[in-house]
Amino acid sequence: MTAARDGDLAAIFRRLIRNTGPISLSQFMGESNARYYANRDPLGSEGDFVTAPEISQMFGELIGLWLADMWIRAGREEPVLYVELGPGRGTLAKDALRAGKRYGFAPEVHLVEASTALREVQEDAVPGAIWHADLSTVPQDAPMLLVGNEFLDALPVRQLVRTAAGWRERMVGLDGDSFVFVAGAQPMDAAVPDEWREAPQGTLLETNPGAAAVIYEIAGRLAEQGGAALLIDYGSDEVRAGSTLQAVRAHTKIDPFAAPGEADLTAHVDFATLARIAQSRDVRHLGTVPQGDWLRALGIDVRARTLAARAPHYAEDIEVAKQRLVAEDQMGELFKVMGLAAPAWPDGGGFGAD
Repeated sequence: MTAARDGDLAAIFRRLIRNTGPISLSQFMGESNARYYANRDPLGSEGDFVTAPEISQMFGELIGLWLADMWIRAGREEPVLYVELGPGRGTLAKDALRAGKRYGFAPEVHLVEASTALREVQEDAVPGAIWHADLSTVPQDAPMLLVGNEFLDALPVRQLVRTAAGWRERMVGLDGDSFVFVAGAQPMDAAVPDEWREAPQGTLLETNPGAAAVIYEIAGRLAEQGGAALLIDYGSDEVRAGSTLQAVRAHTKIDPFAAPGEADLTAHVDFATLARIAQSRDVRHLGTVPQGDWLRALGIDVRARTLAARAPHYAEDIEVAKQRLVAEDQMGELFKVMGLAAPAWPDGGGFGAD
């Protein structure tokens, strides 16, 4: 591997590892994504990946109608906050707020976004929004209707591997100039769930302390302020072994070590663990269901037919976009929707309850 320029993150990591030893995967992933998102718009055909709101307006519209329905059935309390984590280009917020406005849902808009480049794009899409670096500065004196679409998957994960000596953290070391995985020296058995302690040698588990902290804070806020939340991401509703770390650059999967700071590093979301964390704060877990099932339950088929009837020359494009969102072999099964609600708030559509 050719030595990187001194300012390149790969070169910084190499110097750090040579001077102090292997670093955690969490540090590698966290610093890589911080550099990646800081000053670029990674979305769309000219970026590195496409998210559901960019595929079709139907996605954001149905989310907006879900939020408006929850707010109406909870008593139309004013003021109310719309909060979005990692709002991308602001497309989801724009579509959701437009749909909700038809039913009187006109919340204060608060966007949690660290990227300067994306904030500039969001300002055009959602005039009047208020930006925050994290949830801590979002007001706490009104019900909060929160959305996080493909936000949790980019938070840094830790990986634990069962070795002959017991459980160890999977670290990033060097073989020459190449980044490689190595087992850390510190025992990590206490961090492993009881049911996995005696798993076979070579078993690997992922944990996501950042996602756990975010859900813990969201749940506490919902319990205190009232409101509901939708967390949408690719992942599983049961704990599974194995690495799900991946890197995407220019719409192509690459080696996660190939270009730190220049590719989007993500991992599957462990919704089962996150649901338990939310419930520990007395927030109601409405359910975790496949995205395709949730969108169909909310009426995406009807909405697609309506749009096609209004614009027949786009009918094929509308159907293709819908299938991309709901088909089992596309986003419909891999992506999950987790719903949370304050104790006194109603059940939400799409989770098997009216």
